[in-house]
Order: sequence, then structure tokens, then C-alpha cells
Amino acid sequence: MSVSSSAISSIVGDLANDVGTGINVQSVVAQIIAADSAPLTDMQNQQSTFNSQTSALQNIGSLLSTLQTSIQALSDVNSPVEAQAATSSDTNVLTATASDAATPGTHTITVTNLATTSSYYTKNEQSSATSTLAAGSFQLLAPGATAPTTIPVNSTSGTNTLNGLVSYINGQNLGVTASVVTDAGGSRLSIVSNSSGTAGDFTISNDTVGLGFTKPVTGINANVTVDGVPISSASNTVTSAIPGVTLNLLSAPQNTNVSVTVAPDTTQISGAINTFVSAYNAVVQAVNAQYSVNSSSQQGVLASDSTLASIQSTLASDANFSVSGNSSFINLASMGISTNDDGTLSVDSTTLNSSITSNFQDFVNFFQNTSSTGFAQHFNSDLTSLLSPTGLLASDENGISQSVQSLSDQISQFQANLTDQQTSLTTEFSQIDATLQQLPTLELQVQGQFANI
Repeated sequence: MSVSSSAISSIVGDLANDVGTGINVQSVVAQIIAADSAPLTDMQNQQSTFNSQTSALQNIGSLLSTLQTSIQALSDVNSPVEAQAATSSDTNVLTATASDAATPGTHTITVTNLATTSSYYTKNEQSSATSTLAAGSFQLLAPGATAPTTIPVNSTSGTNTLNGLVSYINGQNLGVTASVVTDAGGSRLSIVSNSSGTAGDFTISNDTVGLGFTKPVTGINANVTVDGVPISSASNTVTSAIPGVTLNLLSAPQNTNVSVTVAPDTTQISGAINTFVSAYNAVVQAVNAQYSVNSSSQQGVLASDSTLASIQSTLASDANFSVSGNSSFINLASMGISTNDDGTLSVDSTTLNSSITSNFQDFVNFFQNTSSTGFAQHFNSDLTSLLSPTGLLASDENGISQSVQSLSDQISQFQANLTDQQTSLTTEFSQIDATLQQLPTLELQVQGQFANI
């Protein structure tokens, strides 16, 4: 590494003034090193720019990943685009939910009776759950069983208290659950079936203990008519009456018809569309920011990066993608999603909701066209290419990473050379300093010799 000629010239010009007094070696060497460090600053600035480019690319990559998640939600099987909603005209009688498999339409439902859960309780109260019971037994014919199970009540079995009976019965896996109910009058044994309906009914007989079992509820099936067709259900949650629709029965008023309407779930569908639009706009705005000129008349660090231009072009092309053979909706604009001057998208909610309800099948086909590539599948494919390990983003980041590494190596070598140069210059100027301080003495010696001559 050569020493800066301008720095040397300046220093040499000052040496005459330092005769007899010496020079400040550290100051002189620092001036030379500072002058020769200019390339290091340039390299460090370039390295900082590369790091900023990497950070900007990673941010755009993260936004693209979020966009892909939102577009996959539109393209996947059972996606929100196909969501259905079921609405009950009387939620005091029943509520309803619908899956994507439900078919739009209206159904008339009458609830004749609700499903009940079989239960027993002991009428004769005990002073506490640990009071000793008389010895004996009773028989429990469990749900679905063909023969009763004898429940012993004695100290040998540990069943001579209500707590003991609870533990024993629950340990038999009879399809019922026993518990102790305590109120101001005392404690009683309660036994309830684990399942509702006729199949969950059970009976208790042959009580020799004198517990006085009472059966307040007999298990029966719910009975409803759906569009005039009688339906029996062991549960008050009916899943088989209307394909894709679950009915939750709440009450059974006499001669009351309830309408259940199945239709596209505009709230869920439009929500998924708006999520996609927001994710799309976030990417476009991040790209646009790189081309915008700031207060210092400078663009973003990626303004000259060809990858950024490719991303911008791909997004614009995908947003304007058209589906053929889909009569009602061929592109986003046809369903109320327009492109703004800056490339972002805007949603006309009224038009979008009307598009969903007016021709639902064509709406779904636009995103998930089965005869050709739908909008969502096409968009997702392009995003997969952009974000793949061998895609544009990864290749660009790898190239920048290699440049950063190369600069790091150059900087390390340059700094090592500066250190060597500093050591060498310190030695040389220390010798000059010593010589300059000796000159007055040498001059006097020479003058003395001339005087003797």
C-alpha cells in the first residue's frame, strides 16, 4: 500500500520547522493513515448498502409469503370462498350451521319433541354423603345391555355410603355417571345416562336397600319433520336431516314451523377476499416505496434491482389475470375489485357481495376453475416460483450475500495492510524525529571543529 503523496508533501514541508524540537510521530502517522483510509470508507458504505438491500428483499419476501397464505386460502379445497351459512327464522326453537358441502336453499322444520337423557335419583335423603347405608343391593340395566348389573351396597364392597356407591358405579363403565347431590334437605344419589335418546335409556330395579329410586326423565329420541319428512334423532344435535347442515334443537313449541335458509356466507367470503387484497396491497406498496424519491432526491436501495421490476410485473399480471369460460366473472374487476393508479387494489363491498349472491357457482369457479387454471391457483403458482429456493428472490439474496462476503474479505485485508503501514511509518518517523532532535548538537560540533581549524 503506497503512502498518499499529498500527505507526505504536507509533512515534509513542515519538517524544517521541527529542527531541534522533533516531531509528533503519532500525529504524523495518523494523518497519513487517515488519508489512505478513504477506500476503506467507500467499501464499508458499499457493504452497508448491500445489507440494506438484503433487508429490503427479505421484507418483500415476507410480505409475499403472507400474500401466498391468503391466496392459498382462496384456492384450497373447502376454502372460505365456498363457505355457506345457515340461518334460522326462530333461534329460540333451533339454530343451524352449514358446511361447505351444504346446498343453498330453504327448508321448513317442525320440532315435535326434544331428545331427553335418562336419569334416576334416590328419594330418601341421607344426612351426608358419608352416612352409612343399610346393606342390600339394586339392579341397573345399563343402556344397550341385555342383562342387569347388580350393584352391591355393603361395607365389603366399600359401597355402604353414597360416596362409595358413586365410585363403584362409575368404575363399572355402564354408560352412566353417578354423583352425589346435596341440598338443604340432605344428600341423594343421582345417576344420569352418558347418552341421550332411546338408546341411552336405562332402568333401576330390585332396590333392597330402601333408597327409593325415582326416574324423573326417560330417554327418548328427538322427533322433527324436515320439509314434511319425519326424522328421529338420539341427540338434539341433528346432522343427517339436511346434507351439510347441523341443526341444534332448543325447544319444541307445538305447531311451530321454523325456516332454515342455507346461502353463501358473504361475511366469511368477503373477509377472505379482503384479507387477500390487504396482503396484495402491502407487497405493492413495499415495492412502490423503493421507486419513490425521498427528501434527499434518492430512491430506495432496490430501485435499480431487476428482481424488483420482475416482482412488480408478476403481481400486476396476476391481478389482471382472466379466466375463460366463466360467464359471469372473468377477472377481479368483474366482481368489484378494481386496480388503482399505484397498482394497489380496492374492493367495492356492495358489488362484491352482490357478485357472491347473484351467481355463486361462477364466483367460486373464478377462483377454483376446474376446467382450466383458476385465478387463485394461477396466482399461487407464480408466488411459489418467486419464493422457491431457486427463485428470483433467493438468487438475488445469494448474489448480494456473496458480494458482502467478498467486500468483508477486502476490508479485512485492507485493514491489515493499514496496520502494517502504520507500524512501518511509526518506525521511520521515529528515526526522523531522533535525527531532527540531534541536528542542533551536530551543528555546534561542526562549528567547533571549524573554529579549531
